[in-house]
This record gives sequence, C-alpha cells and structure tokens, in this order.
Amino acid sequence: MTNKIFHPYTTFSALRNKLPNMVRGEGIYLFDDDGNKYVDIVSSWWACALGHGHPKVVKAIQEQTAILQHSITGSLTHPNVLALAERLANLMPTPDRHTVFASDGCSAVEAALKIAIQYWYNIDRPEKTWVIGMDQGYHGDSLGALGAGFVDGFHKPYEKVVPHPAKLPFPAAGDFGPSRQVIERHKDKLAAVIVEPLCLGSAGMKIYSADYLKQLADCCAEHDVLLIIDEVAMGFGRTGKRFAFNHAGIDPDIVCLGKGLTAGYMPLSAAVVKDSIYSTFTDEGEKDCTFYHGNTYAGHPIGCAAALAALDIYEAEGTVERGAEMAEKMKLWMLPLAELDCVKEVRFLGMIGVVELKPETKPLIAEMKQALFKQGYLFRPLGTMFYLMPPLVISDDELKAAIYALQQTIEEFC
Repeated sequence: MTNKIFHPYTTFSALRNKLPNMVRGEGIYLFDDDGNKYVDIVSSWWACALGHGHPKVVKAIQEQTAILQHSITGSLTHPNVLALAERLANLMPTPDRHTVFASDGCSAVEAALKIAIQYWYNIDRPEKTWVIGMDQGYHGDSLGALGAGFVDGFHKPYEKVVPHPAKLPFPAAGDFGPSRQVIERHKDKLAAVIVEPLCLGSAGMKIYSADYLKQLADCCAEHDVLLIIDEVAMGFGRTGKRFAFNHAGIDPDIVCLGKGLTAGYMPLSAAVVKDSIYSTFTDEGEKDCTFYHGNTYAGHPIGCAAALAALDIYEAEGTVERGAEMAEKMKLWMLPLAELDCVKEVRFLGMIGVVELKPETKPLIAEMKQALFKQGYLFRPLGTMFYLMPPLVISDDELKAAIYALQQTIEEFC
C-alpha cells in the first residue's frame, strides 16, 4: 500500500525509508506490522500517560460507543459532558468554573485566547486585545496560537502573518524583572498572558522555576491581565503534581487541558474558565456578549467517557503520586549521563528527563535516533536534545533499561 499521508512534523528525508506501521499498543509498548515492539518513550506526543490499552479506559469507550456516539453541546447537554465539567471544576484551586470543550489542545487554546479577548470587550474595555506568551513558547499550530507562542525552528514561514506585539523573555536565571517590565509597559493593551507552566516543551524542554510562575500570576493580577495556563502537555501528573501550576500555588483565570485528559485515547480538550469571566458572556444586557465559538466535537460523548475513566484511574491508582516517586528514581539514574564528554546538560522536571548534547553533535542526532529505534526505543529528539517523557505507568526496570540504552548510544557515537 502506498503512503499518501502528509505527515506532521516529518522531514522528506525521513520518508526515504519505510516508516514504521504501528498496529497495536499494550502498556508502554507499540507494535509494528513486522512484529517488532518499541518502548513509547515520548508517550505518543506526551499524551498516553497510562500507556496503551488500559482496560478501564477501553471498556468505557466501548460501552459509550453503544449508547451515544455524538451529540453537540450547542444548546444541548449529555450526561458525560455534565459529569466531566463538574469533575474538572473540582480539580481546580477554586471550583467556581465553567468549561469550554474542544477536540485537541490547540483548539482549547484558541477558545481560551478568544475568551480572554472577548471578556474585556464584554466589560467595556475593548482596547485590551493583546495576548502574549513566552519567547519560544508553544501552544499549538493554528495561526491564533502562533500569535501567542512561536517556535522559530518550526514556524518561520508564518512570521509575517501572525502579530507578535511583545514576548516575555525566558527566565534563564529565574529573574522575573524583565517579564514584569514587559507586562507593566503594555498592561493597558494586554488581555492575557499565556504560558506553558514550568517547561517549554517544543522549545527543547526548557525548564523554569515555580517561583517565577508565582510572580507572574501576582503581576498579572496586579495589572488587570488574565493568566492562561496551558497544561495540555504538563497536566495530570507529568511534573509530579496533578497540574504543573500546583507547584506555584496559584489560581489561574483559564486552564487549558488536553492529551492526558483522556490518557491520549480520544481527542478531547478543555478550557476551564473562572465564573467571574464566564458570567460576562451574557445576552441579557445592552449588548449581546454570547460566546459565538465552538467545535463540532466539543464535549464528544465517547471522548468524555474516556476522560472520566482516566480521571478515575489517576485517582484510584495513585498515578500522580507514583509519578513523583518515579521521577526521583529517573533523576538518580540519569545524572551519570552529565559526566559524558559530549553532554552539555542534564535537567529534570517530574517525569521529564532531558539530555542535551553539545552543538557539535548535531550531525549525529539522526543516526543516534535510528540506533535507538533499532534497539526498540521511540525517541523524538529536539535539536541536540534527547528526552524521556514515558508513560507514568513505566516500571523501574523498563525505565532503567531505556536510560541505559540512551547512555550506551551516546557513548558509542560521541
């Protein structure tokens, strides 16, 4: 069978060889049509927190499929979406929330951006239209998301299309001062700031402190700027707490969720919005402030069933707590890689372990990735950086073996 797929984030040079054809998943493994198995060390784009084929999530999907396959949430509800909205509200620091559902993380971000901008319109401050993010932040690939986040290595063709009125500098030294200056300078135009909490994923797993995030939240509140936290990649235990923003003890205005929301089993995302914002979207005043926005599959019944099952499992199996324990072991086992001559830095955040190689290793990265693939490991390096972001259900022995394989491969090539 010929391959007619226009693959995302895939170079043409990668297409010269036959691409792996995955036909089954089980636990932390994916299996191809030749019978080979691979450790899904990046959790299928950071989504499959519970690995593949968890029986409780699969059962929930199967049972819901026989009951109600699709029903819109425009002027309608269904039991699963009501239950999920309630669950998500109660996971937040304060439960006075309403949730806009969407199909993927980028769609949730788009909703959040529009909500933030329209909120100020609703309360007669229409001049506040800017939404800015952190330099090299990533919030999805739609044009709206690119306006708030922009990764130079991925998005250069669109730099003249999307506006970038300002950016928060990445706090390499943890100093909040430069970010404060940006917010204070533009506060009259700023509708919101959006950030990936504690870790800029696609920028190269760049990690910053919880103290910075706390200062950012305080500064936004002080200057009438909404704070949107994009937990799409970091949520549901990845960083050692349920949400990464919990490390900072803050109460964001809008929280975007996806990926791990359904354990990666169904496309579903959410923007969880404080009621103080939601309540302004009314048509009962002098102007119609209805939120005229939606996605066809927003609140999809089967996706909601998967999410409810995943949330049950996270709680019943202590996934967040176990992930925090595993993170300490991963750090211990990976630290020796910092002593290798060609390693620039090793860094960690919860169940994210990063080995950044020195710039001169760049010509070897593709070969190293292929060597790891032949050993049964699916890595997706970013630049000269290899990272582990495995399913949170990975065992000690499986994690040790993956780290050892990476170490041996680096030593062989460098």
